[in-house]
Amino acid sequence: MKTSWRSASLVATAAAVLALTTACGQESTPSTGSQNVGAAAAADGYGSTASPTVGAGAGNGYGADSKDEQGAAQSAAAGALAVAENVKLGKVVTDSAGMTLYRFDKDTAEPPKSNCDGDCATAWPPVPADGATAAAGVDKAALGEVTRADGSKQLTIDGWPMYRYAKDTKAGDTNGQGVGGTWFASAPNGKKAALEADLPGLSTRNDPKLGEIIVDKNGMTVYRFMKDEAWPKPVSNCTGACLEKWPVVAPVDASDTKGVQKKGLMGFTRPDGAKQMTVNCWPIYTFSGDKAAGDTNGQGVGGTWYAVAPDGKPVGAPKK
Repeated sequence: MKTSWRSASLVATAAAVLALTTACGQESTPSTGSQNVGAAAAADGYGSTASPTVGAGAGNGYGADSKDEQGAAQSAAAGALAVAENVKLGKVVTDSAGMTLYRFDKDTAEPPKSNCDGDCATAWPPVPADGATAAAGVDKAALGEVTRADGSKQLTIDGWPMYRYAKDTKAGDTNGQGVGGTWFASAPNGKKAALEADLPGLSTRNDPKLGEIIVDKNGMTVYRFMKDEAWPKPVSNCTGACLEKWPVVAPVDASDTKGVQKKGLMGFTRPDGAKQMTVNCWPIYTFSGDKAAGDTNGQGVGGTWYAVAPDGKPVGAPKK
């Protein structure tokens, strides 16, 4: 029996749709130990028109503008640790002077190891282990120390090395939160401080200005880049210095999401070898200028960056 032109057309259309679906879904979404990769600025719609800026900081990539400013953070003994309540971050560990203590995503806790040396350690002074004592709300058994490359002893909480931030100049400051997408205030248990605990890899929250948007496991707003592509396969056009400003969201299992459309929810491998998550096949990122869960400072940056709705669409982007 001969195939009619209508049947042939339907078959061709179905094949095209299948090809697109296969191309977008060519990779699965394995879990990874790190949510964000990279993080500072560049021109061309990346969020800056001058020298690179990382979160609250500057061009050296560590978040401090000058050696004078970097030197503002003391490397004095922590003394009696305390737990402060922060309106955006919840419970935060401070030293005896009320200065916020931070942890670095590029460090390791098992075994404890600091990967912040040189200029990094100037912008983020390690907290000495000597003289540090636990206070109410901090488990004494969680306190420890790690020997740094220079032989000094650094305080750890649940294995994570602790730091101060050069741009915090008074008690209660949390200017280091979210810098570079890798620095976070420490909670009393050594985890990243956050009001919302145990968030899935990706979930949604209702923003008072933007409506329902996607956030990562740290409660940080997720963004889309309008210069990216989704079909026939995901393509990220944020590379080099752009990635320092807009860290990619690493893949998470579809089962580790809540409220996010499952269609096109997948990971893909970037040309630089990094793994990146997509929603509806669109690559997603966080913004190094967002300091705490709930911030949306990346919205509309350069006219090319927008928060992501549960279906993967850019919130508030001009219609083409």
